[in-house]
Amino acid sequence: MMQPAPGAVPPPPSMAHQYQYQQQQQQHQHPPPQQPPPYMMMMPPQPQSQPPPPPMWPAPPQAAAVSMQAQQQQAPGGQQQSGQSSEIRTLWIGDLQYWMDENYVSSIFAPTGEVVSVKVIRNKQTGQVEGYGFLEFVTRAAAERALQAYNGTPMPNGEQNFRLNWASFSAGERRDETPDFTVFVGDLAPDVTDYMLQETFRARYPTVKGAKVVIDRLTGRTKGYGFVRFSDEK
Repeated sequence: MMQPAPGAVPPPPSMAHQYQYQQQQQQHQHPPPQQPPPYMMMMPPQPQSQPPPPPMWPAPPQAAAVSMQAQQQQAPGGQQQSGQSSEIRTLWIGDLQYWMDENYVSSIFAPTGEVVSVKVIRNKQTGQVEGYGFLEFVTRAAAERALQAYNGTPMPNGEQNFRLNWASFSAGERRDETPDFTVFVGDLAPDVTDYMLQETFRARYPTVKGAKVVIDRLTGRTKGYGFVRFSDEK
């Protein structure tokens, strides 16, 4: 065992304890550097799947009714257009002579600037004018003005006055396409007219649809024969 050198004075016990206490305090205030944790690779977060949208359940009747009302209020023009398409805007024209075709009728009503179409009815067998036709106008008001202005006035280059009336079908509706059965009638007197021939046969045959006396184009007189149309061959 080593002995202290002669002349060396050992520190008192209290000083040794105080020195040891200071060393411990310095270690607590300045801890030794720690090693950093090992590097860990971070993966990017995976996108979360979106939940499916909820099913579209049918709207209750009350909500559906409100939706229909909203659509109707947003498109009032469609209702007006459908109303205009159902109005009657076609006139019937009668007492047409054999030479009065579509060009003749169109030239008369052309000044109105409101005629859409003109149709003169002809016999299916002979091609002769049946004595009547139809005029379609852009609106019902235009047809009304033409009816008031022309009906009962003399026909240009004709012997009779205009006979105009409202057509029995609405605008856009197809006319009667039922088959006709025509009978030839000869030996007619010079004074027999279409109306006389029609009413003579209609008195015995209710299925008569019309009659036409053929007129000579050069002289304007009857040729002594005509045709009667029936809706039934019996």
